[in-house]
Amino acid sequence: MSKYDYDLFVIGAGSGGVRAARMAASYGARVAVAESRHLGGTCVNLGCIPKKLLVYASHYAEDFEDAAGYGWTVPGHGASGNGHAGPSFDWPTLLRNKDKEIERLNGVYERLLKNSGADVRRGHARVVDPHAVEIDGARITAERILVATGSYPWIPDLPGRELAVTSDDLFHFQTMPRRAVIVGGGYIAVELAGILHGLGAKVSLIHRGLHLLRGFDDDIRAFLAAEIQKKGLDLRLGASVESLARQGDALVATLADGTELAADCVLYATGRLPKTKGLGLEEVGVKLDEEGAVVVDDAFQTSVPSIYALGDVISRVQLTPVAIAEAMALVKTLFRGERARVDYAGIPTAVFSQPSVGTVGLSEAQARERHDVAIYLSTFRALKHTLSGREEKTMMKLVVDRATDRVLGVHMVGPDAGEIVQGFAVALKCGATKAQFDATIGVHPTAAEEFVTMREPLRNADRSPTPMGIAPSSA
Repeated sequence: MSKYDYDLFVIGAGSGGVRAARMAASYGARVAVAESRHLGGTCVNLGCIPKKLLVYASHYAEDFEDAAGYGWTVPGHGASGNGHAGPSFDWPTLLRNKDKEIERLNGVYERLLKNSGADVRRGHARVVDPHAVEIDGARITAERILVATGSYPWIPDLPGRELAVTSDDLFHFQTMPRRAVIVGGGYIAVELAGILHGLGAKVSLIHRGLHLLRGFDDDIRAFLAAEIQKKGLDLRLGASVESLARQGDALVATLADGTELAADCVLYATGRLPKTKGLGLEEVGVKLDEEGAVVVDDAFQTSVPSIYALGDVISRVQLTPVAIAEAMALVKTLFRGERARVDYAGIPTAVFSQPSVGTVGLSEAQARERHDVAIYLSTFRALKHTLSGREEKTMMKLVVDRATDRVLGVHMVGPDAGEIVQGFAVALKCGATKAQFDATIGVHPTAAEEFVTMREPLRNADRSPTPMGIAPSSA
């Protein structure tokens, strides 16, 4: 009989922690998982799921406008002249329905854990020994401990910092802000700006960098910024907020150039930090990096052999599917005797901006560091908008290794970009070549078929002098 209460004790019931706990239990391990908040972690409660629901909600304003071009009589739109008021939106209804779905998912996660045989313990767990944790004064022992506590949004120090909110707060606003200043240039900032703008708020997106979405392909970054501005969102690049102050009922954000922006809320989306404070990790010898992330090896083992970590708390790739993949690799290694490892190359990513972004593989800049590349790029107006009248454009780009003909990167800005790129991610994982793309018959008429019909690579002369090298539109 084991001298420990459990074979595995998991701290944190987010995507990675839940997957590790229930799969380890299904392999016969005695498992417990501790969670001080809601089951499902950031993704289910304060991230991917509620955000995507709000993205759906924010698209309807444009959908109503587009419908008129297709013969629909939409109140407040079109040439019917009926005098009716336009469609109305109710924020409390959206949040109430969103909360119902989140509650349902919380229940799903609890049933998954319990049905697998894992024990669910509510409360804040703290590591007190390489083989022991403490919850509300109770000491529990385990042969192995897994830290999967995720991350939290960070607000930089500045005068008036206490007046700012984060993405965590947005999902629980009692009323929707009519004026919002969003600070940041990453995917969370871009997504939340699109949500509030789509729902009718006046939004200013402030980013100190000259381009959005650091780490993405440069053409994607420039094209998305142009499309965002085309929709009327106030995008201010190369700008920074110096201070926040309350003036009457408004918050005022003062920029470095002296500009003052009045808003109902100032939301910071300037990054997330690993949630390791108060876990007792350093006290038992677990090494953390300068930002507080748990340092692990390829097997997710920390500097203390019995303690492991994965997901956002190790700050490798902060994506839900990555945390799940890490959890599967860990439990297969520990409880199935398999030497499982996570392949971090070619991870597909979507940004649910408006328009959305989908990308997989290397950016052009990354590819040029190691390869002689050919670039295929197309911008066009989607068929839908020939009747809607909307000026929104779609962009698609392929990065190809000239020597091997292998497709190194697939990038897209446009409707359903994430859905489309997911399929091409499989192709890249299989090593698809440009010749194989060309030999594939497209589904017509779709936007996705453009990826298999681009035949002529760009020449250097095709590059226009516009910022970051966006080529002229092909349509």
